[in-house]
This record gives sequence, structure tokens and C-alpha cells, in this order.
Amino acid sequence: MITDNNKKLAQWAMDYALKNGCRAVKLALYSNSNASFELRDGKMDRLQQASESGLSISLYVDGKYGSYSTNRLDKKELESFIKNGIDSTRYLAVDEARVLPDTSRYYKGGKPDLQLFDERFETINPDDKVAVARAAAEEVLGKDNRVISVSTSYGDGENSSYRLTSNGFEGESKSTWFSVSADVALRGEGEARPSSYWYDSALFYDKLVKSGIGATALERALRKLGQKKVASGKYTMVVDSVNSSSLLRPMLSALYGSALQQKNSFLLDKLNAKVGGGLLNLMDEPHIIGARGARYFDSEGVATEPRPIFESGVLKTYFIDTYNSRKMGVEPTVGSPSLLVLKPGNKDLNGLVADVRKGILVTGFNGGNCNSSSGDFSYGIEGFLIENGKPTRPISEMNVTGNMITLWASLSAVGNDPRLSSSWRIPSLVFEDVDFSGL
Repeated sequence: MITDNNKKLAQWAMDYALKNGCRAVKLALYSNSNASFELRDGKMDRLQQASESGLSISLYVDGKYGSYSTNRLDKKELESFIKNGIDSTRYLAVDEARVLPDTSRYYKGGKPDLQLFDERFETINPDDKVAVARAAAEEVLGKDNRVISVSTSYGDGENSSYRLTSNGFEGESKSTWFSVSADVALRGEGEARPSSYWYDSALFYDKLVKSGIGATALERALRKLGQKKVASGKYTMVVDSVNSSSLLRPMLSALYGSALQQKNSFLLDKLNAKVGGGLLNLMDEPHIIGARGARYFDSEGVATEPRPIFESGVLKTYFIDTYNSRKMGVEPTVGSPSLLVLKPGNKDLNGLVADVRKGILVTGFNGGNCNSSSGDFSYGIEGFLIENGKPTRPISEMNVTGNMITLWASLSAVGNDPRLSSSWRIPSLVFEDVDFSGL
């Protein structure tokens, strides 16, 4: 938790840096704590608790820039830390692109509380936390003689930060999180050991789903028994909402200023061009109350705002911070997305699958990569063969290959089932004529 004394220390540190040779200063004070309780087969296996407080400071000295951090939050210690930082920065090369944002772009305050912090965080009994993990294990133990092991865990944490810049920004944020998960391993055919997991997370303890986690993990693992490859070819690909974000991630990475400035993006020079199908409608919605990822300002203090990213497949924005905007000679936007929302359709996963005559339902990605310059990708997958609208044989040890722009151009359906506990609210997705390699 950031206290008033912490804030006064941060303000003093900024003033001290300015008085000792800095042209400008950006500073962030942070305080984080977390705990996890991990059980194996219902018995305590590992307990972890950690807390961390520190200060990071960016110094702008004689056209040069340096960034430094410390966890020694004492005035005497900070004096030498800042002086050493200033001296070190003077050895660096001049970089005129390193400047603070224009003051007109800062968040000025006055908007309603985003409700991201659970005031109960400090009062939850550790025994209750362990009980959540144990309950998930008990949903599995003794339910099937093919179960080899079940690992369950409960975790929670709080994150607080206080940011200052010497040209007028001051902002504070804090949030909590809670999670529960289960991982089940089974004895399959021969040497096969299929496994699966399930989890839930929430910003508030009372909103955390605490039942059905273990049972769902067991059900998902049992469905994998008898996994085989199927014939290579082009299939309709259905990706469930647990994994759909994995296919969107390369598209988002290609929009960052750092990638664009280095010409390491397959979406370079694609602004206002059509790069996906008509159902690709993605928004950054940073101001949804009580939602993971919601925020009023980014790491620079720049105000966030609702922002279309793709509209009917047309790319509408890049994510360009102050530094990369000056390097590229373009207008800045915001450093990164906050809360991604893909416009949903009107069917759940079962409904999407029911519309597929021959396809593959992807329920997991196992390794692989996407080339950031070309957009070409290859991922290992597991899931189910779809025949006449129904999942039939479980499959594994297959690859899906293609190009991201081609893939997203083939988007033919979007589900109505995003995980609302995530900052990436991406429903199940359907793509046509996707290349799979197997037998």
C-alpha cells in the first residue's frame, strides 16, 4: 500500500533530482504483495508469500536519458542513488527523442473510482484460502481411478503505484486479484498421460468462483483420453474462448510503436487498411468499472480513452508512446491497450461447433511461434475432430500453420462467451480453410 509518507518521499526525490542537474524527471513508486497456497493431492505442497516496495526513476540529463530502480526507500540512501544515477546518465549518448509527454495528454483526474480494489484483502483468513484450494482437489480425488495426480492452488495479491512527472502529472492506482486453479493428470493408453486444467480469477474475493474448478479440470482431462492425430488438410477451425487470445496476441504485438519503429511488424504501413474479416471488431475499453485492465492513464500518465483497434477488419490505430512517436515522426497515441473487447456474436461454443460439418476444435496450443515481420505462424495444437456438428475424436500432436493476415481474413463466426475475468475479452472464434498437419 502506498502511504502519504511514501508520496512525500517520492515528491522529495523528484525535487532532489531536479536540483542536482536533471532537466526532467519521471518517477514511479510501487508496492506489491502476493501469496499462494499450492496443494498436491489435497495436501499442502508449497506456500509462498512475498512483498515488494520500490522506486523507479527516469532521469533526463543534458539530452541524455537513464532509468534506475531501488528498493531502499530512505532519504539518505536515495540521495546517493539519485546522484549516482545522474552521473551515470551523463556517460550515455544523447537521445533527443527521450522527452516527457506533452502536458495536454496527461490524465487530469475527476472520473469515478474504477472499483479495482477489494478492501477485504487484508482480512481474509489464510485457512479460508487453503480451504478453497482443498475444495478444488476434493472435487477430483476418488472420482476416477485413472487420476494420477491433482494439483490445486489459491493465490491472491495487491498492486499499488504512485506516479509523478516533473511537468505536472500525478496519478495513483491500486488493485487486487484472487485466483483458484486445478490441474489433473490421468493414466491413459500405454505411456500417454493426458492432463488438463481449469481456473477462475477475480478482482474481488466474493466474486471468485470457488466451486466446480476441480470437477471441470477432471472433465477436460477425461475428454483427452485416446488422443490421436487425424489426416492433414484444410479444416474449419474453432478455437475456444480459453485459447482465442493466443491468436490475437501476434496481431496486437504488431501494433506497438517499438515493433513499428524497428520495422519488425507485419502490420507496418497498414493503418486504415483492411487486414481482417468483417467480424474483426476490436475495441480498447479502458473505463469499464470493476473490470481487470481498466485504467485512466498508461505508464507515462497519458490519459486513456475508448479506442477502436479493428473495425470490420480495418486497422484503426497503433499503440505509439512518446519516445517512438518522436523516433518515427508521427503523432503518439497511447503506450499499450488496456482492456480488449472483441464484439461478440450470438452463439456459445456449442452453437458454433454445431454449424461445422468438418473441422477441428482447438482447446489448447502447445508451443510454436509467429514471425513478427511476416506474420507466418506454426503452432502445436490439441483438441477434437468435429464431424457433422459434434466433437468426436480427441486429437493431439498436430500443427496449425498459416499467416496471421490470411487467418483473420477467414474469420467466419464469433461466439458470445468471452471470459469476463480477463482483460482480453475474446470469445470463441471460427476460421475457414485453415491448414493442419497430422497424419
